[in-house]
Amino acid sequence: MDLDALRFASFSQLDTAIDDWSTMVDDLSTLKDDAEKGLRGAANKAEWAGYNATVSKEFIGKTAGEFADAHTQATSIRNILRDTRNELKDYQEKLKDAIDRGLKKNLTVVSTGDGGFTVTMNIHPDRAAKGTTVPEHQESDVTALRDEVQKILNGATESDTSADTVLRAIVDQSAVGFSDASYKDRDSADKVVKQADELARLAKKNPEDLTLEEFDRLNDGLKQYGNDELFAERFATNLGPQKTLEFWAGITNPHTNSDVVRNRLDQLDDMQRNLGLTLASASQSDSAAMTDWKSKMTSLGENRIGGPSGPMGFQVMSNLMRVGDYEDAFLNQYGTELMATERKLTGNGEHDNLAWRFGGAGGTMQYLNRIGEDSGADPLTGFLKGLSNSPDAATQFFNQEYISKTDPNNPFERDSDDENEYKGKVTLSNFQYLFEERDWPQEMDSHGDDLHTGQNNLALALEAATTGHPAGEIPTADTPAHNEEQTKLFESIVSSVSDDPGRLTDHSYMSDSIGQITSEYLPDINRAMTDDSDGDTNRLFPIAGSSATLNHRDVTALLVSVGQNPEGYAAIEVANKAYMSNMMDYHMNPDLAAGDRYSNDTQFAVEQLAHGSGEISGTLAIGRQEAVAGPAKESDDAFDQSVAQWKNGISGGIGTGIGVGVTFIASPVGGAVAGGAASTVSSMVLEELFQNAEGHAKDDAGAVMAEKWESGFEENSTYTERAAELAAKVHNRTDLQDISIDEKARTATQQGFRDAGTNAEYMAPHLKTEI
Repeated sequence: MDLDALRFASFSQLDTAIDDWSTMVDDLSTLKDDAEKGLRGAANKAEWAGYNATVSKEFIGKTAGEFADAHTQATSIRNILRDTRNELKDYQEKLKDAIDRGLKKNLTVVSTGDGGFTVTMNIHPDRAAKGTTVPEHQESDVTALRDEVQKILNGATESDTSADTVLRAIVDQSAVGFSDASYKDRDSADKVVKQADELARLAKKNPEDLTLEEFDRLNDGLKQYGNDELFAERFATNLGPQKTLEFWAGITNPHTNSDVVRNRLDQLDDMQRNLGLTLASASQSDSAAMTDWKSKMTSLGENRIGGPSGPMGFQVMSNLMRVGDYEDAFLNQYGTELMATERKLTGNGEHDNLAWRFGGAGGTMQYLNRIGEDSGADPLTGFLKGLSNSPDAATQFFNQEYISKTDPNNPFERDSDDENEYKGKVTLSNFQYLFEERDWPQEMDSHGDDLHTGQNNLALALEAATTGHPAGEIPTADTPAHNEEQTKLFESIVSSVSDDPGRLTDHSYMSDSIGQITSEYLPDINRAMTDDSDGDTNRLFPIAGSSATLNHRDVTALLVSVGQNPEGYAAIEVANKAYMSNMMDYHMNPDLAAGDRYSNDTQFAVEQLAHGSGEISGTLAIGRQEAVAGPAKESDDAFDQSVAQWKNGISGGIGTGIGVGVTFIASPVGGAVAGGAASTVSSMVLEELFQNAEGHAKDDAGAVMAEKWESGFEENSTYTERAAELAAKVHNRTDLQDISIDEKARTATQQGFRDAGTNAEYMAPHLKTEI
């Protein structure tokens, strides 16, 4: 900034602009509140169906979010403009004061016309008017005034240019829509930008030259600023995709930087998390620079990093994807190219992939993963963990075609549904290839036991893909109802397990996620188990959004298979009790609209609910028996312990969110449950379930199959009877109490429990162990 520009600057236009931005901030605040309470609130309460339950509702939610982002961005811009204006006014006053003090020593500051200035004598003593005393000054006064003015101009320049930099950076964060980066003033935004530039400079160094002190600065800085989108985007784009890969490949290689690996070995996991979270945050930006970064990163997937014997780009980057929520479009683009490389390296899946084996021919001996015990050599392991945090991207990935039956190099043949036809080529989705066909590389943990990280992460990614929320979480009122792509994938899971239960029972470590998935499709499963061809029972088990098309035989096989694992068993059993309780609540509500009623005979509806719940619990009990008597050889008390532990995993109350989420259209009472509060019916039933399980888990007696079947039969009867009793009481249904609705529910659920044994005998005989 030159002298005259600051000295004679008028800030009236900037003042007006700031006032306009302040008005806009206030207006957007109102719009944001209206959008949140009106648009999003109304959308969450509405009974959506079909296409509207997925696309329209999601669009409304994103639109409401854009108003919030617009308010945030406008506030940041106003704050930065106001802060910069105030700083420049302050520098202007300081400049005027410095010039006035100079005049008192007969010194003046004059612009040279080229942006510079000079300090000269104001009135030469020889030209002073007669009788005028000219102030004296020393040469040091000239130097001091010159340095002071220059310091003021430097400060004003920094304030002006940094404001320009951060304002452009904020606006560039989002090519369409608005950024949610929030800053209270120019200094805070400027600090973020400078930190990003400095840390990117450190990460750009040759990995072998990075000192321990620089490693610590970089690690601490990424931890502190990594969640800031402005920082993350600037850091990632300054570093660039090639240098990103070179940094992680180099810093984890003891032959590249033995000093860091030796002295910071216990901090490499933190660096992996901090770098991964930063890149995930950066990926959410759709700036031109970040869009280019994502495209180039994907194109580097097959390149060897750090030399011809180094790991592939996919192997390096996938390990950084294990944490954070990466942008969906980037994950889909990356996943498409990753699977194309998998096909190339395996002959379309016909043989093993040696290039992605730890220590194998063409593979790497380098531990690219420092989170957990697997080496990170298989990039699908890390990528699938990333998908588990990004439900929409996961859904799209699994439903993508892996190979077509028309591909002449397709190695996969299967029997036709028509027994008179020969085997033929089949089209496989990514799900079918990964769940049914892929030869997963195996590694050992520090105790010599097999690691199954890749397939565990596959199960987690499937959990996100089918439920619509990140794996490991439970659904909330904001979780969208299932859409067609999610239910299509769940149908594939059910069909696959039914065709070959060993795909799950031989890999029981996947059952906790499959159990959680199943628990969130209980309405769909109950519909299938009614064997109702005309769909009348759809009103008995209402669903918001898309429903899965399933058959009784397949869901029986799924429940028996998942029921053999304690965690899977617990997820479904707890959810089944919650769902049954809330459905009792729903159908006994006298205010339920006539069009939503399954039958005007509430007793009949309750009996049908009880029967369905009993059959699900009974089928799970068969799976539990298989685990005790069959090849699994599990200790029976592990099942009770898993049920008991579910209580610790539930936050915000016990309610529909445990297993059903917003796929269940609830009554006003049930609606409160879906919103996070616990209803009288479900909470009391589940509290009794948990207490009972905690008692069983402490028993030392060995499990006896007949005894466990009998106790399961009795306990399921008790919980169902209790649910009917409580629901009738909550809704003051004396008419139902007078006909002993609780006893009728008990009788119906007992029949359902018995029918589970019969159905499993005929529908899934291959899953039952002969005793």
